[in-house]
Amino acid sequence: MSIPGSAAGQAANVEIPVRFDFDSLAPRVSSAVMTLHKAAITDLKNAGVDQGLIEMVRLRASQLNGCAYCVDMHAADARTAGVSGQRVDLLPVWADAPVYTASERAALALTESVTRLSQTHVPQDVVTEALKVLGEAKTAAILGLIVSINAWNEIGVTSRCWPVEPRQQ
Repeated sequence: MSIPGSAAGQAANVEIPVRFDFDSLAPRVSSAVMTLHKAAITDLKNAGVDQGLIEMVRLRASQLNGCAYCVDMHAADARTAGVSGQRVDLLPVWADAPVYTASERAALALTESVTRLSQTHVPQDVVTEALKVLGEAKTAAILGLIVSINAWNEIGVTSRCWPVEPRQQ
């Protein structure tokens, strides 16, 4: 049986409407968030944080925040940065998957704690582990990244101003 409006029995994609164009309506704030993002990237590079870890942090925060655009973008970016499909797929359950290093686990624990700030208040043991495994410079740079991606997620989830474009399989 074919679904009306679909090709060759394939279900049609559902359109998710844009709520409002944040970038056009709040251009100074959008620019300020981009400046924050660029500063975070500079600090990450200066601290020697691997691009794959950067993308996993962005992806995990975006998953937690439910930002479809950012999840789509950072999953693709993680793969481009050399993160295996298995590691991208297991990211929502990273704590129970044996495929992440101690550094990645410390960064992901920090990501989850900061992203869920109102629930976790970022426990001392999470910060202590990050400082121990990553060092101060990388921990600080990763915190800057977490703040930046959470800002983007808050804009994207609220306004849905950046629609996800379906890709061909």
